[in-house]
Formats: sequence, C-alpha cells, structure tokens
Amino acid sequence: MLVNMNQVLQYAEDRRCCIGAFDTPNLEILMAVLGAAEKRNEPVIIQHAQLHECETSIDVIGPIMVRMAKDAQVPVCVMLDHGEDIEYVKRALDIGFSAVMYDGSSLSYEENVRMTKEVVALAKAAGADVEAEIGIVTGHEGREFGLKEVSEAYTDPDLAARYVKDTGIDALAASVGTVHGFYTTKPNLDFERIVKIRELTGIPLVMHGGSGISVEDTQKAIRCGIRKINYFSYMSNAGVKAVKKLLEEKEVKYFHDLAKAAVDAMEADVLKAMAMFALE
Repeated sequence: MLVNMNQVLQYAEDRRCCIGAFDTPNLEILMAVLGAAEKRNEPVIIQHAQLHECETSIDVIGPIMVRMAKDAQVPVCVMLDHGEDIEYVKRALDIGFSAVMYDGSSLSYEENVRMTKEVVALAKAAGADVEAEIGIVTGHEGREFGLKEVSEAYTDPDLAARYVKDTGIDALAASVGTVHGFYTTKPNLDFERIVKIRELTGIPLVMHGGSGISVEDTQKAIRCGIRKINYFSYMSNAGVKAVKKLLEEKEVKYFHDLAKAAVDAMEADVLKAMAMFALE
C-alpha cells in the first residue's frame, strides 16, 4: 500500500529501529526491493534520485513505482531522492510520490531555507512529506571516495535545529561521517553528533551513504537516533557480481536470465540490509 514518509518513520520510531530507503532507478532493482520487503513483511521506502534521470526518466519509472507501491502487501513510501530543483520536485509530486527530499545543502543557509520552504509548501499541498539536508554528504552513488573529503562537511547541531525550525521539514539528512558511493577507507561516524542533532531537532534523522558501513556502526547509529538509511551502491553492485558469476559459469543466451540473477542477488542483499536496520 502507498503511504507517506511520516507513517513509515513512525513505525521505526515506535520500534526504535530504522527504515531502509533504496534507490530504484530500474524495474529489476524495484522488484528486488519490494520482494525483500514483502518477505520480511516490513515497510520500505523506494526512491528515485534526480541524478538517475539520465539512466531512467522519472516520467517512466515514477508511475511504475507508484503503481507497485499501491499493489504491495506492505506499506511503501515512494520518494524523490536528492531533488535538486523545484521543477523536478513538482514532477515527482505530480506523478504521485508521497515524499520528496530536497537537497539545497550546497547553497547558502538563507537560500537553502528559502528553497526548502517552497518545497515544503508544494509537498504539503499534495499530501506529501519532506526530507532536506543541512551539511553535505559528499560523493555520488557508484563512485569511490576517501574520508578526507567529508572532514569539513559535518552538520552543525545548532544550525540543524535552526534549519528545522525555519523550514518545517519532517526529516533531516545529516552529515555525520558517511559518503555516497563506495568507501576506499573505513568510515568514522560521529555518534555524539547524531545524538546531539536528534536532541536539538526532535525529528527523525536520515543517514545517506548507508552502503559499506559495518553492522556494528550502523546499529549504533540507529540507537543514537537515525531512523532512515539510504542504501544503494552495494545492493546494485550485488546484481553486477551475480551477472558476472553467471556468465563465468555458462553461456547465457537470454538477457532475462541475467536480469533474474541480478534481481535474486539484489533481493538477498536488501534482506540483509533490512535485518541490520531492524537491529537483528
């Protein structure tokens, strides 16, 4: 069933766990994520990031995401991830997305607030919830980054509290030591910062760049107040590895055999991630 972000995050809040949010830029990944959620009988968030527009347009995959969410046997939030401009946010809302994430983190504080408030007004008029970011989670999905690139991008707790008050957002993406994409060195999460931001803002916190974080650190972050974790790169790469393995084992003549191998492997990876997010 299609639900909004706050409903899903309330589930996590009640259980002091975390909801997985998975970018689903194509049908195979979408099938893998929803298949895993239904097997675990748990809510899930499926997302389309604006940076994936060049791979699959939101006008193509978006309606499919909404339709499959409505047909799912578990609560599913359909969300825009890292919306970079108002027009793209409007496209997501017009399609029927139940939540949007606006990323104005690279702007000045004043401009970020102005743009985020505009997004909040649009979303609320459409019955959707809003996530936004203060501080910068560096990198992009599918690339490799060293931790030196995040040293000056951490979210300031006091500024975060001001930002939440000034904008009226529902969830806050905070920079606490993660990056998007693949890690080349061991991440070093700032758990005290997570606790402080949660105390001062009073709203659910989101951790982007969830792939590649150890089970121990992920679950510690959840206990500190993280309620939504974005997870994509390692899930997608699991599909790549499965396809490579199948091609090494035998001659494959049909693409759908490769697609099925990828879906099965990505679903298995999502199942592991969701178990970790549930603190199992």
